[in-house]
Amino acid sequence: MRESGEQAVDLNDLTKSTGEWLRGVGPESDIVISSRIRLARNLAEFPFISRTDDQQRAQIEKLMSEVVHQWRDDGDLLYLDLESLSNIDRHLLVERHLISRELAEGRGPRAVAIDPNETFSLMINEEDHLRLQVLQSGFDLKAVWEKVNRIDDIIEQRVVYAFHEHLGYLTACPTNVGTGLRVSVMLHLPALVITRQIEKVFRSLQKINLAVRGLFGEGSQAMGDFYQISNQITLGRSEEELIRQVSEVVPVIIDYERQAREFLIKESHESLHDRVSRAFGILCTAQTISSEETMHLLSSVRMGVNLGLLPDLKIPSVNELFIRTQPAHLQKLAGGELETTDRNIERARFLHRYLNQESGGQAYGDAN
Repeated sequence: MRESGEQAVDLNDLTKSTGEWLRGVGPESDIVISSRIRLARNLAEFPFISRTDDQQRAQIEKLMSEVVHQWRDDGDLLYLDLESLSNIDRHLLVERHLISRELAEGRGPRAVAIDPNETFSLMINEEDHLRLQVLQSGFDLKAVWEKVNRIDDIIEQRVVYAFHEHLGYLTACPTNVGTGLRVSVMLHLPALVITRQIEKVFRSLQKINLAVRGLFGEGSQAMGDFYQISNQITLGRSEEELIRQVSEVVPVIIDYERQAREFLIKESHESLHDRVSRAFGILCTAQTISSEETMHLLSSVRMGVNLGLLPDLKIPSVNELFIRTQPAHLQKLAGGELETTDRNIERARFLHRYLNQESGGQAYGDAN
């Protein structure tokens, strides 16, 4: 277990690495960025978070800190007290999908435990007492479920969950009651956006009670043509049923996206190549650029790499840029808070350095 005194060093190290879920590997990883399963759990001896005071939240955090420290097989877990972290550090964890925005911006005692590969995190005192999540690259919900289920069993050996014989696991939000399980697959769907078929796909998903969210989950916008597909309700459904529902729908969406990409290559090859080349050129030469524009342009570049239009770039490198150009990452790399204008300048400089390094100093020339 890494001690709290090492937090600053460890979080600085995060800016120099890419989480396992962004490696660009695994089944269907050209379209599926990651597979994630989250479990919501509450401790039987405490009220729901909305009804607790700071003293009770501190007791929950202390209890779970002791539980985490007892894990002998996961001895390298990083345990972070979020109250002691800066605003930039908390949002760095949000950008890496290790904690939710709600936990970052919450109040009172709260914490997170993270494994070194960033495939697992345990959020403490979010909307529920505990939020367990496992996240990995590509489309493999079976492997994700096996891991999160194992970790859930380990925790349940040490604490008593709030559980009802007929309702199942009790959660703060009624839509999570039952299994407390949220299955989520993050997809990159630029071709469906370009061909204006994305809304039709969304309407079909809503009819079968699947939710569509943006890059950072509930309440976020779909930046960079990234969409998270997940179940909406859990009550009355088993874990296996919920996983199967998402597992059966995602391949259909993948096929639609591949068909849309094939259409663009066949019917609009010059226009598509121009779109990708312009996006790459702007990223390599811009003097100032916003986070939103960066995400939009990187989306075109990522599609171009997958279609062989930018052979000198690799998908893991593009995936890394989606995260390292986010506001908190940029500020962490710069060593302090930056105003929006300064962030946009620093982002452009970072992109220029990174892309020229990745393409051997000929980044802009390669795009033409």
